[in-house]
Amino acid sequence: MSLAELRIANLRCVESATLELSPELSLISGENGAGKTSILEAVFLLGRGRSFRTRTNERLIRYGQPALTVFGRTHGDPASSAGIEVSGEGTRARINGRNAESLLELSGVLPVQVIDPEIHKLIEQGPERRRRWLDWLVFHVEPSFVGHWSRYQRALKQRNAGLKAGARDISVWDPQLIEAGEAMSAARQSALDRLEPYLQRLFEAFSGLGISVGFHAGWGQERTFAEMLKVNFDRDRERGLTHSGPHRADVMLRTKGRSARETLSRGQQKLAGVAMIVSQMQLLHAALGLQATLLLDDPAAELDAKNLGRLFEELTSLRCQMIATSLSPETALFQAPKATFHVEHGRVLRV
Repeated sequence: MSLAELRIANLRCVESATLELSPELSLISGENGAGKTSILEAVFLLGRGRSFRTRTNERLIRYGQPALTVFGRTHGDPASSAGIEVSGEGTRARINGRNAESLLELSGVLPVQVIDPEIHKLIEQGPERRRRWLDWLVFHVEPSFVGHWSRYQRALKQRNAGLKAGARDISVWDPQLIEAGEAMSAARQSALDRLEPYLQRLFEAFSGLGISVGFHAGWGQERTFAEMLKVNFDRDRERGLTHSGPHRADVMLRTKGRSARETLSRGQQKLAGVAMIVSQMQLLHAALGLQATLLLDDPAAELDAKNLGRLFEELTSLRCQMIATSLSPETALFQAPKATFHVEHGRVLRV
């Protein structure tokens, strides 16, 4: 599944743009601030329901406008389509002409990943980014995960509301929380186990480092989830939130016996992050025949020639769609683009 057509209206500095993209490599060039990365944001929004640069979609709306829209149509027969509207009332999605029940459904239409200048934050920052990274994979390889995730989120929201309100019978939500939470955790562990061989090979290929991978479910291994809810009940009641559970899960990366975030340099963190993204794409291709779209935000500035070449070698067998940005259309990328666009002051022209 690759993106054939992209239409954008009122996203950041882009007032209006239509791009017909190649199923292989499309290049978007332009000066800093011209709007190149905003186009990648539009694609990511279409596949994930959010931006990779900000947690608040409303910040993407062009100044002075009430809403933004993004529409995409995929290659293939029959083609699929998806549309996103972001306004002050929130984010709404339509898939093949119907309203989507959840933004999670967008990943089934356009699986998309990104390698951008913030890729090192997968290692450097806290668990939230790594949870999102893992859950994107789990969504695809463990079909029941979405249902477990939705049930867990509802139960967690209701339990936290009860805690904050001082409700007496908080435990009424625990059975649903425990059942869905344990199923979520099992699905995450299973997906990570399948991914680990790909991860280990690519950690070595890109960084030359031995990085071990572990999974923290969101509660201690010495107790069950149900036991942890009981142990933490007084603290939960005092602070008005649930401390243990899958919403606190983490993928733990260690090298030389210490946390990778403490031992790896910024450059090594970037290479480890690249390995994490590419490994997921390789597993999905091998297990499901799924070809995700990869967004590359100025890769020549983030990777040296050696590692850029290595990235190309790893991606070649995937035959995936890539959409890359660059300051110059003459950039030394790893292959010749099949479609080239130039962005200037938010205006997009086919070259």
